[in-house]
Amino acid sequence: MGKLFVDKTIEINAPVGQVWAALTKTEHTNQWALEFSSGGPEFHIESTWELSSPVLWKGQDGMVIVEGNVTAVEQNKLLRFTVFDVRSEEKALVTDEDGITFELSEENGKTSLHILQGDFSVMTDGEKYRNASAEIWDKVLPKVKKIAEQN
Repeated sequence: MGKLFVDKTIEINAPVGQVWAALTKTEHTNQWALEFSSGGPEFHIESTWELSSPVLWKGQDGMVIVEGNVTAVEQNKLLRFTVFDVRSEEKALVTDEDGITFELSEENGKTSLHILQGDFSVMTDGEKYRNASAEIWDKVLPKVKKIAEQN
């Protein structure tokens, strides 16, 4: 089986700095991260978004649900971090390229936000998880767009 990624792009009517803020400022990440709870317990993301810093997705009780580390960061251009569901018993081999990647580019005051998440092929039922993640991103990206365009 080949590699499995969620690969999506959205155009946002806001400068790149506002989109970056929507992705990294706690008050904004708390809004779009809710979509990943899929009706389950709500959680939020904690990170300084600096290279090698932890990225912790925590439930309301403070328990870490998903953890990872920032593996690449270039302000207003690129942010990549690994994601590992600590509740999973499956220890997938994760490379620095895996996880979630945000790539941003601005032209004429509009920002293109490209996300890549995966590789799901290393997981059992990877295609199922990729498809479920793609559906979540279809809710997250419009929320990030709305946040960025309002600020």
